[in-house]
Amino acid sequence: MALLLGFLLLLLELCGNTLSLGSRSSTEGTEVLELELPATNYETKDSYKAGPIGGLFQIVHIFLRVVQPNDFPEDILRKILQKKFDLSTDYEKPENVVLTLKIIYYEIGVIICAVLGLLFVILMPLVGFCFGLCRCCNKCGGEMHQRQKKNGPFLRKCFAVSLLVISIFISIGIIYGFVANHHLRAQIEKTRKLADSNFRDLRTLLNAAPAEISYILSQYTTTKEKAFSDLDNVKSLLGGGIHEQLRPKVIPALDDIKAMAEAIKETKEALLNVNNTLKELKKSSAQLNTSLSDVKRDLEQSLNDPMCSAPPVATTCNNIRTSLSQLDDNTNMDQLPSLDKPIDKINDILQTNLSSLVQQGYKSFNDIPEMVENQTTDIISDVKSTLNSIGSDIESIGEQIPIQDQLSNFMGYINDTETYIRRNLPTLEEYDSYRWLGGLVVCCLLTLVVIFYYLGLLCGMCGYDRNATPTRRGCVSNTGGIFLMVGAGVSFLICWILMTIVVLTFVVGANVEKLLCEPYQNRKLFQVLDTPYLLNENWKHYLSGMVFNKPDINLTFEQVYSDCKENKGIYGTLKLENSYNISEHLNIQEHAGNISNDFQNMKVNIDNIVLLDEAGRKNLMDFSFSGIDAINYNIYLAELSKAPTKANLLSFADDLEVKANHLPHGSLKQSLKNNAQTIRTIHRSEVIPLEQSMSSVYQSIKELQQKSSGLGMKVTNTLSSLDSAQDFLTTRISSVIVEESQKYGNTIVGYFERYLQWVKISITEKIAACKPVATALDSAVDVFLCSYIIDPMNLFWFGIGKATVFLLPALIFAVKLAKYYRRMDSEDVYEDAETVSVKNMENGNIGFHRHHSTQTV
Repeated sequence: MALLLGFLLLLLELCGNTLSLGSRSSTEGTEVLELELPATNYETKDSYKAGPIGGLFQIVHIFLRVVQPNDFPEDILRKILQKKFDLSTDYEKPENVVLTLKIIYYEIGVIICAVLGLLFVILMPLVGFCFGLCRCCNKCGGEMHQRQKKNGPFLRKCFAVSLLVISIFISIGIIYGFVANHHLRAQIEKTRKLADSNFRDLRTLLNAAPAEISYILSQYTTTKEKAFSDLDNVKSLLGGGIHEQLRPKVIPALDDIKAMAEAIKETKEALLNVNNTLKELKKSSAQLNTSLSDVKRDLEQSLNDPMCSAPPVATTCNNIRTSLSQLDDNTNMDQLPSLDKPIDKINDILQTNLSSLVQQGYKSFNDIPEMVENQTTDIISDVKSTLNSIGSDIESIGEQIPIQDQLSNFMGYINDTETYIRRNLPTLEEYDSYRWLGGLVVCCLLTLVVIFYYLGLLCGMCGYDRNATPTRRGCVSNTGGIFLMVGAGVSFLICWILMTIVVLTFVVGANVEKLLCEPYQNRKLFQVLDTPYLLNENWKHYLSGMVFNKPDINLTFEQVYSDCKENKGIYGTLKLENSYNISEHLNIQEHAGNISNDFQNMKVNIDNIVLLDEAGRKNLMDFSFSGIDAINYNIYLAELSKAPTKANLLSFADDLEVKANHLPHGSLKQSLKNNAQTIRTIHRSEVIPLEQSMSSVYQSIKELQQKSSGLGMKVTNTLSSLDSAQDFLTTRISSVIVEESQKYGNTIVGYFERYLQWVKISITEKIAACKPVATALDSAVDVFLCSYIIDPMNLFWFGIGKATVFLLPALIFAVKLAKYYRRMDSEDVYEDAETVSVKNMENGNIGFHRHHSTQTV
């Protein structure tokens, strides 16, 4: 208990010395985007595992729960603490009597075990003394004579097996004792390393606190640099924000006008292309018509040949003459009107460079960020000055807080404690070596008794001769009996000493385990210490009275320990806001308000943004009235969709050649074949190019028709969109500027709000995280006292006590069994063994007693 309170006072010392830590931290900064304190690494593990021997410790814990099944006596402990552990005064008062009875009831299991142990200590020497006197008087088995019984072999085997089993149980207890004795010494040797690691962790905690504060202060520079970067980029951030807000409305209108300007150019190019192609088509069509007329005339002259008068040939000639009408031109390109007038109108429209006017609109709109930058130069300079002044205030406050001076006292306390432990730890190790030697002696004494029993059993069983009479037993068997008797004698000599050690260690170990170790692990001990007015009758909460001298503040040992286990900061753990309120010294709204006031004075004026002037508007209107959409495109499409000739010239030539082949040889036949070849040439050289040109012009006119369709409506919609965008700029740009200016200002202010908020969170929850304090307390109580000392000590008395208790039945069986192994001085002799009646044998009398010697042991 004293050790626990000592470490709690260590925690109080830490909290008292960290009051100034909160004072300094109130002015510190953080990062801007993702601010995080550097992690602090500690050496000491926050948990301890006993290893394989932990299973044996659990067995002892189960035994203690059986012996002491009562819950932790919180009420009893509170009353004892209130009386300051003094129950002698006014003992006869009823409340003191009741308290004593409650203590006895709680300790009844331990008391019963201790009383039984004391009875064992008192009675065993007396029984041993009486047993020795009795044997010296040839009583109690002291007479060296063994009566022969029918069940003698069976009893000998039962005694031997029982002694062997009991010896094994004793051996197990001895092993527990050896293991516990060695484990305790090994853990004591680790104590120095455990203490050193805890002190290093505590120093790390104290040294890390100023470093963490310096780190937080340094983050103001990072935050300011980020803010300065955004202030220097006001063109892209504020101006760009305004630009992006207006962009969805303005850019589509300008894009439509730009597309219309491109459409005007494309229309002119399309008209020129169609018009020139039509002229070429007219020439090609006229050339085709001339070529077909020449071929038709040659064919008519050839058909005037006298051979066409003959009946067989006449029919063929008439058929050919009839089909000559298919060689006429199928198109009339000359009827298609010229496109020169629409082209002239488009040329007039293009005298005004609409694309250049649109680019001026783009430029005027895209110049908004630069206009914003030029108009906010003075405001940005004022904001920077404000930020620099805030930084100077934070740095000056940080320099005025003497962190090192405030922490030096606690550092000195740690140094003194470490010096004390280092000075006394060798003494502890020396005493532990004596304890280890004493434990080794105890285990060796028990081992000696068990060895006597094992040797007695071994010699007795190996040297026993069933055919030998009691007076003629062999030396080996007799030696086994002597070993058993020596073991029994040594048991009488040492068992009461061993039981005394067991009782003392049991009473201490069991109570420490049940009253300190278990309640510490389940934190019920802290709940007792947190009882109002317990440790100080004038203070409701002892811990807050120690820290703040304000006992009404609800600050408890359990809450502080739990928060430290979770590695929370000292400020929040000890509720230091009751001594130094960080929120009052770190007024986020005040600092943010200074920056916001500067941004409220920001005025940005963006006027006279003209997306398209009157010349551009007139140009669009002229284009809508250019008559492009009034052209009768169907006339062109209908004429261009026709085939150049009425018949397929290739088919006509093939048919003509077939008919010529049916004619007799002569000039007519040859003339017809020549004309067929000429027709093919015309088709290849004139018809096919003409068809391709007509198809191309057809597609061009089709596209031109689609583009010009609804031209007036398109221009009207474009101008309407332009008017809407221009009106939006005129009426809404001021509200957009205000909105974006507020957003931009909130972004700059937000950096410092987040920074100051991070400072507050870091101070209240993270700086000087007190996990090393909880770990040091765990190391002292749970690890050093309970795991290093109490668990091995409990295992030691459990094993030695088990072995000592089993010495009693082992002693009895050893004395009984020795009678069957030792060489007797007298035995039963029979005069006539053959006449011995069965009845006498059943009664156990199989002869009469004859002395060979009067020597007894």
